[in-house]
Amino acid sequence: MTDFISQNFASIVGYAASICLLLGYLPQTVHTIRTRKTDDIATGTFLLMGIGGALFAFNGWLTDNWPLLLCNLLTTIMSAIIFGIKMHNDHFKK
Repeated sequence: MTDFISQNFASIVGYAASICLLLGYLPQTVHTIRTRKTDDIATGTFLLMGIGGALFAFNGWLTDNWPLLLCNLLTTIMSAIIFGIKMHNDHFKK
């Protein structure tokens, strides 16, 4: 019974973390798409966050952990969008 409770608790924590990550990325992504403003965004941060998300998504695929895969796939896509807009803006600013 203890294993069942700890597994359910771990799942609840995992889902809560996924929701927090997605809700954390979403406003920045929507704001960046709408305004195209990226001056205050650190390039390295979104590059590393995107790489980290991609690696976690790959880890989710390797371990057959679909919530981990899907959450990090979505955060990787959002990071890539922000990073792409940032690179576009920085390139044409020169």
